[in-house]
Amino acid sequence: MLSDPSFWTAIAFVGFVLVLLYFKLPGIVTKSLDDRAEAIRLELDEARNLREQAQSVLADYERKQRQAEKEAEGIITQAKAEAQRLAEETRNNLEVSLERRMKIAEGKIAQAEVQALKEVRIQAAEIAIAAAETIISNEFTAKQASELVDQNIKDLKTTLN
Repeated sequence: MLSDPSFWTAIAFVGFVLVLLYFKLPGIVTKSLDDRAEAIRLELDEARNLREQAQSVLADYERKQRQAEKEAEGIITQAKAEAQRLAEETRNNLEVSLERRMKIAEGKIAQAEVQALKEVRIQAAEIAIAAAETIISNEFTAKQASELVDQNIKDLKTTLN
């Protein structure tokens, strides 16, 4: 038995285990496992904190997005109101411009009427003069015409003075 290598192997193994137990190997292993468990717990806590921070950041971005959408709606509403105001202003300016052009056109028409009346009067006077010349040349003799001209010249002198 003492010469059997298995026996000495078993004794060496038992001795090794006793030495390990003597040096508190189980405490070291337990401490190592406890340290590992603590590290895992810390990593889980950190992951939980990161998750909470991510949720907070997500909520903040969602809130900012809602605010941006509200601002965009406000800008669109304001732009529509501005466009409507500009359209109304343009419409009013157009009406004023059309009214002014209408007055100018009416003024030009009135001037054309006055000018036409003047031309008709001038033409009527020319026709009357031509008719008077024809009548005078047919009805009066040279002596009568000469006396009539002399009489009109005298009347003209008194009228001009």
